[in-house]
Amino acid sequence: MAIIQLEKLRQATVVETPFPHLIVPGFVSRPLLKSINETFPAITKGGSYPIELLNDRMAVTAIIRDLESKDFEQAVSEKFGVDLSQYPKMFSLRGYTRARDGAIHTDSKDKIVTVLLYLNERWDEQGGRLRLLHNDHDLENYAAEVVPDNGTLLIFLRSDRSWHGHLPFEGQRRAIQMNWMRDGNKRLSHVARHKLSSIVKRAAAAFGA
Repeated sequence: MAIIQLEKLRQATVVETPFPHLIVPGFVSRPLLKSINETFPAITKGGSYPIELLNDRMAVTAIIRDLESKDFEQAVSEKFGVDLSQYPKMFSLRGYTRARDGAIHTDSKDKIVTVLLYLNERWDEQGGRLRLLHNDHDLENYAAEVVPDNGTLLIFLRSDRSWHGHLPFEGQRRAIQMNWMRDGNKRLSHVARHKLSSIVKRAAAAFGA
């Protein structure tokens, strides 16, 4: 049974400025969001973590199954006018943001569409709110600011002008990131790098680094 609010995605409007994107508040229900946060893996370091580290006792896995579905893929394809069925998907988890994170960037060229689903129950900080920008150098020149809470979904079409970033924040900031990738080999490269990164981070934590 689907647990994401797919109808909200179907009814959402793609905004073309500053680059094609849509924002869907409440894509995950509050009761489920609470369950996700109660069972979310304890991530205390920055960076991306592979979903292979999850287990079925963690509520976040149910959402990932829905995001992997053909229904979700078709809805995104229709919204952005891109047939995504021919491309591989890559998932990663974020659980902690460092003060140095949030620099302006566009995402790498091997990504076609970026999906960000924010899992924090509330967000009172000014930092950490993702801004969709008009240029590559001014965080204050933004068209939209996405508060990373309440199961808010952000999807955008990656391009050389899909500039985004946020004001500094350090602390817990939970999200699922999903991308459709141009090349399956690139996806495997990303997963391998994320796995290695997570292994190194766990080892460093074990030794008190």
